[in-house]
Amino acid sequence: MIKSKTHFARIKRKNILSASCILAALLLQLCAFGQPQVRPMVADKLYDAQSVHMEGFLGERLDASYANRILAQSVDRLVGPFKNRTETSCWQSEFWGKWFTSAVLAYRYRPEPKLKKVLDEAVSALIETQTADGYIGNYADANHLDHWDIWGRKYCMLGLLAYYDLSHDGKSLQAAQKLADHLIRELTAKKVSIVQKGNHRGMAATSVLEPICLLYARTGDKHYLDFAEEILRQWESPDGPQLIAKAGVDVARRFPKPRNWFGWEQGQKAYEMMSCYEGLIELYRLTGKAIYRVAVEKVWENIKATEINVAGSGSGVECWFGGKHLQTIPVNHYQETCVTVTWIKLSQQLLRLTGDARYADAIEQSYYNALLGAMEPHGAGWAKYSPLSGERLQGSEQCGMGLNCCVASGPRGLFTLPFTAIMKAKEGVSVNFFSEGAWTLQTPGGQSVTLTQQTDYPESGNITLKLSGFQSEAFDLFVRIPAWSQGSALKVNGLSMNRPPPGQYFTIRRTWKPGDSVNLVLDMRGQILHLGELPRNIAIVRGPLVLCRDARLGGVNVDATISPIVDKDGYFDLEPSALHQNGIWTAFRGLFRLESHKEEGNQPVPLLICDYASAGNTFDDGSWFRVWLPQPYDPR
Repeated sequence: MIKSKTHFARIKRKNILSASCILAALLLQLCAFGQPQVRPMVADKLYDAQSVHMEGFLGERLDASYANRILAQSVDRLVGPFKNRTETSCWQSEFWGKWFTSAVLAYRYRPEPKLKKVLDEAVSALIETQTADGYIGNYADANHLDHWDIWGRKYCMLGLLAYYDLSHDGKSLQAAQKLADHLIRELTAKKVSIVQKGNHRGMAATSVLEPICLLYARTGDKHYLDFAEEILRQWESPDGPQLIAKAGVDVARRFPKPRNWFGWEQGQKAYEMMSCYEGLIELYRLTGKAIYRVAVEKVWENIKATEINVAGSGSGVECWFGGKHLQTIPVNHYQETCVTVTWIKLSQQLLRLTGDARYADAIEQSYYNALLGAMEPHGAGWAKYSPLSGERLQGSEQCGMGLNCCVASGPRGLFTLPFTAIMKAKEGVSVNFFSEGAWTLQTPGGQSVTLTQQTDYPESGNITLKLSGFQSEAFDLFVRIPAWSQGSALKVNGLSMNRPPPGQYFTIRRTWKPGDSVNLVLDMRGQILHLGELPRNIAIVRGPLVLCRDARLGGVNVDATISPIVDKDGYFDLEPSALHQNGIWTAFRGLFRLESHKEEGNQPVPLLICDYASAGNTFDDGSWFRVWLPQPYDPR
């Protein structure tokens, strides 16, 4: 345990009350004009586009969430708990920040005055609840810092900072500073370690690292950087989660199985752990300390290797459990949507930082399957857990708030894709994801260029990119070739290029002119994944989509033993079906061999399978579905 006299030794009370306040006043004047205060030691490789408009299936999903989740949310319901301050253990204070950060992303995507008015009022309503000493929260005075109190403060800071970045409103930045300063003073005055507060070995509380780093970047006030480094020192203490020292340890094996699954001693909590590593990436940007980046990359690789399933997510009862190799069996409370969203966000942090295609591959896998599969078709609700077989069910209400953590989190993942799909790079433009729509961004020469995608991807692998709205300029166009596309073809203005290798970006370096086009054809042949020996199971994938049996599609029982008929190269021939009903997005017909107890066997039969996002996604009628198909054991 860190002795009390060393707690936040570098964060003197007089610094908080005097020098920092003077500096903050000066910086607020500068920030009002949108001037950055701290230049990162490490620059990102990729940056957001200026504007986005998406169509097709993804555009429909975004519009549904915009109308039925973002705009439909009662702000008064979210702000209400902050006026009472009687809580002792629950997490009502997270919901405002989760919804608000989603709403800011939605507004950036589609800046409608109606939503801006809602955002303005939501920030004003929250700031009105701030106490004179800076606290924003709903915990009783005697219970400050306990359970989910700091976690909730984190989400309030993230929301206030998101609004500041959107509007350059000094009041929201000042409110975030007052909230952070109050937290630092309170920890110092009570002489407690932040890793000993809250749940999950302090990971819930210390995930406040992310907004603290963002505050330092926006104000230049060094006591926030000092606090961030103090959090890391406490991480590595005997009482801390040791997120850097244990970066090379399997995320499911870092600590003994706890007696209280959701208590302080639970060190495998997936969502909170990844949230801490998101903050560590922000601190790496600010300091350039390589050990921080190495830790995050090690953890990401470990999660990918040991936890992430075929649908692109993981966790059981909200914790890491070595689930990648157990995904063919029923798992209790599998694949929490909060985990899915945070895995996407962590991967996006690394994609922005490095421009590495493996992170884009992981995002795409998770987005098209686990994330969209958790979203109800109308966009109002989200499943809390998403199995790989069975049925999809709505999660229970939490904390008397009319929603749960995953309903609040789902749009945070959904609205990250528009500005991640095509991004600005120092050398040109990076095409990370494929979807019908148009992106406007800046070229290396400072021009505004519009890149339009024409495609029905992933129903097919045909993608056309067109450039317009600029004068001729030499720059690079980076096009991601997914790792699963073994036989891609690419043309520029009708001229064939070398076959692009999978799992990396293909660079097209030339002087571009308005009207230039790139045609990409990805390899969408059905592939068979194998897992386990006894029993042996297979899953069918096509492009980024995991395909499933679904009772709505008819045919033999969903749980029947069937085997796909593959060609000599091991690919599974899938014929697109015109079936677009009963909530089915994409369906394909393939030939299967049914289990037979007759000596002569059965003839292959055609069966329909559909995408995981559609499978069982009815919520009201319990449609049964299955991803992994058990295979018959042959003693020969």
